[in-house]
Amino acid sequence: VAEDILALRGLRKDQVRVAATEGFAYEFLPSLVARYQSRNPHVSFLLQMCVQAEVVRRVREGEADIGVTVNLTSERDLNVELRHPSPVLAVVAAGHPLAGRRQVSLAQVVAYPLAMPSASSTLRRLLDVGFSRQGLAYDTRFSSDHLFPLVAYVAETQAVTFCGELALRQHLRHGSVVAVPLRDREMTERHFEVQTLAGRHLPDSARAFIDHLRQQLEQARG
Repeated sequence: VAEDILALRGLRKDQVRVAATEGFAYEFLPSLVARYQSRNPHVSFLLQMCVQAEVVRRVREGEADIGVTVNLTSERDLNVELRHPSPVLAVVAAGHPLAGRRQVSLAQVVAYPLAMPSASSTLRRLLDVGFSRQGLAYDTRFSSDHLFPLVAYVAETQAVTFCGELALRQHLRHGSVVAVPLRDREMTERHFEVQTLAGRHLPDSARAFIDHLRQQLEQARG
């Protein structure tokens, strides 16, 4: 309320605070923000990159207006403004033996060394569940708590890493890596979510940006 009063008095410019996981914070969101600001130059943005649990905390405690993340379960006290499937893809170098496949399974990728996300990430936990359910052992040759080093590593090796399509678009355009869908059921259960605090009246600029984000995603799918 205090922030809205300041804005009405002209003492504060509109600012939208977004907390997002790494895959969305590097390219996807900056590009969306730039397009939004081309029509709304008076709105500034603060983009905070953090892990999934921290995105939820910042939205829940009012430190961010909007959370953009991948989630596996419902979160208390949060509204899901936008949600759509974000299946896990196997990511390999353009010349990798799996690069030409239409689909692969976890059982097939463990024949190759893996580049794995950190144990604290939701993606790693999902992968570990999938491997465990099938009794699959795997060889981790490289691990990082950031996505881009994993992708850069597999681009130069025969290793396989894992990611969602939205976070990978820049690399796919460059052609250094290829993304192959995973057919295992567990790998299709993730969802991309835009989250806000339940019961909170969002600033008009934040609500308008969510609408912009929804429109851009619908255009990309259509």
